[in-house]
Amino acid sequence: MLEGGTFGDSGREIVVEEKMEGEEASIMLMVCGRDYVMLPASQDHKRVGEGDTGPNTGGMGAYAPAAVADESVLGDVRRNIVEPTLKGLAAEGIDYRGTLYVGIMITARGAKVVEFNVRFGDPECQVLMPLIESDPLELMYGIARGKLDNSGVKISDGYAAVVVMCAAGYPGSYKKGIEISLPQDSDIPEGAWIIHAGTKSSGGKILSDGGRVLGLTARADTLAGALDKAYSLAEKTGFAGAHFRRDIGRRQLLRDSRKAH
Repeated sequence: MLEGGTFGDSGREIVVEEKMEGEEASIMLMVCGRDYVMLPASQDHKRVGEGDTGPNTGGMGAYAPAAVADESVLGDVRRNIVEPTLKGLAAEGIDYRGTLYVGIMITARGAKVVEFNVRFGDPECQVLMPLIESDPLELMYGIARGKLDNSGVKISDGYAAVVVMCAAGYPGSYKKGIEISLPQDSDIPEGAWIIHAGTKSSGGKILSDGGRVLGLTARADTLAGALDKAYSLAEKTGFAGAHFRRDIGRRQLLRDSRKAH
């Protein structure tokens, strides 16, 4: 890694950090100064292969809400991460308005911060927007103007899931310009959407134009129902060499199955 130049300038230096053992979750906040709305916790699937195998990607799928971030975990995040962070921003004279993404690791010693971002997560955003029953644009516009009415933000009691369809070779090298076959509107289940990511329109056709090409997203009363819709949509959509993970949400489904027994 150091001598072969595999990672360019990034590979010239090694940073040794404490290993955090646990399960990851993504916490998205809509922030207006010291006020905020915490959206449902979500869980991304970074590895390219089933069973969390293979190299990391930009995200192969996600679901929300993630039960691993239960009320106890979320309370811990609020008290020990979110509120001290917003207090610190205010103390530095920063009137922050926008999205705050807190990537956490849920460890035996509580929630620990993996990363902060001042944007929505991808693909987590694709499962959070369907769960906001109130108008998300009104929410964002109000925050931009310095006004956040928490009571006006309505979150669905249901679940949402997204399955990311990728080009052959991703996350390594891949070809672009492959024609995509999309289902007719009548074949798309109610509460399901095809979100274009790495695509382009050319000559009346939709072509691939990236590694992560499409997000097959669905909402339902249960996680299993949302996943069934998303995978049903995946089977009706495709292009040469397309691949996607078939185990999105497996950890939560296993937890739900154990509880049922």
